[in-house]
Amino acid sequence: MRWIELLTLLCIVALAPAGYASAQVAGTATVGVTVEEEKLVALGWSAKQRMLGKPVYNERNEKVGVIDDIIVTPDQAVSYVIVGAGGFVGLGRHDVAIPASHLQAQDGKFVLPGATKDVIKSLPKFQYAKAK
Repeated sequence: MRWIELLTLLCIVALAPAGYASAQVAGTATVGVTVEEEKLVALGWSAKQRMLGKPVYNERNEKVGVIDDIIVTPDQAVSYVIVGAGGFVGLGRHDVAIPASHLQAQDGKFVLPGATKDVIKSLPKFQYAKAK
């Protein structure tokens, strides 16, 4: 590419309307997030980084399970966490749904007061609904 073509391309990019970060256009609708929204996302809270795969303890600091999933209801509320207990390499694992309001964050840990591995295993096993 010649330098004049490169300079022209750089001018077009520099003068293009600002406001969207990596926006994509599908038909007439703009898809993506605005620059302001992207800033909020960058400062936001990531369930994958802060919750998923993290251990759950009881008030005696005994590990009782691991957070495997978070259930968000159609009204966009986090209502349940899926806690897996027992098992080894996925075998014999017992997943249960625990109301999110029962889980507490204490000193950088997730605590489920009154829980033990046996209590978790005695709860009904959680199974995902089959996709339609």
